[in-house]
Amino acid sequence: MRASSVRNRILAAVALAMVLAPAGVPAHAANKDIIALQTQVQQLMDMVQRIQSTLDSKFGVLQNLADQTADEANKMTVAVTNLQKQLDAEAQNQSGKSDAISGQIQSLNDSVDELKARIAKVDKSLQTLQGQLQQMQMQAAQANNPNGAEGAAPGAPGATAGAPGAPMGGQPGAPAGASAAPQAPPLQSTYQSALRDFNAGRYTVAQSEFEDVVHYYPLDDLAGTSQFYLGEIAYQKKDYEKAISDYDAVLQNFGGNAKAPTAQLHKAYALIDTKRRTSGIRELRSLIQRYPQTPEARAARSRLNGMGVRISPR
Repeated sequence: MRASSVRNRILAAVALAMVLAPAGVPAHAANKDIIALQTQVQQLMDMVQRIQSTLDSKFGVLQNLADQTADEANKMTVAVTNLQKQLDAEAQNQSGKSDAISGQIQSLNDSVDELKARIAKVDKSLQTLQGQLQQMQMQAAQANNPNGAEGAAPGAPGATAGAPGAPMGGQPGAPAGASAAPQAPPLQSTYQSALRDFNAGRYTVAQSEFEDVVHYYPLDDLAGTSQFYLGEIAYQKKDYEKAISDYDAVLQNFGGNAKAPTAQLHKAYALIDTKRRTSGIRELRSLIQRYPQTPEARAARSRLNGMGVRISPR
């Protein structure tokens, strides 16, 4: 703005000088005022040239600084972009490693649970076989001496002493209907009926049916599911102690069952409901570690966050 104003003033002075000094007038006749004015005009023009030169020089310096700043900004942007890419790549690698580790942990826990379930089934099978073997040994002993009391002579002391033992020896030979166990109900129909009664809120009937499945088919996977629903019925009735016991039975005897994560989650809820906060928190953390990729683990994390508790202990 100042340079433009000075330039306008100079141009006006030059024009005035040209008007006051017409062509053909001798130099000696020029007015002193005009000469002085011309001198001032020349000085002003010199000043304008110096200002213009200074401005051009400073503008060049500023332009150079602006170019350098832009280059530095571009370099900084490139460096930040590369650093962000590296951080993103490292974060993805760490996330992938974490997911892989979580998957391996869950797979290992599943294998351990399946192995426990198999061991439990083998143990129950061995117990059943041992009972059958003992029964067969008793039957064989009774078959070898079916009338141990009759061998004594009438009136002999052995006859009276052996009389009370005769009924015991004769029990295995009694009609089969007198000592045979009740016939087991059909598995699938009993379980489906129990599930319908549970969903309809008929908890007493459903409890009896689920108990039949657990009792008559202890080695079947539906026994673990039925055990879980027994815990659910107790939980609905607010019988938290029985619910915790039933959920424990699922975790200990049917660790590979699909309902095991939910059983552990609801066990934690029952512990918290009975004011056993520390035990409930420990159960929730165990669930997250044991089944990290399940919906139950997400629910456990949400519950811990809602309680203001760290997911992982210090």
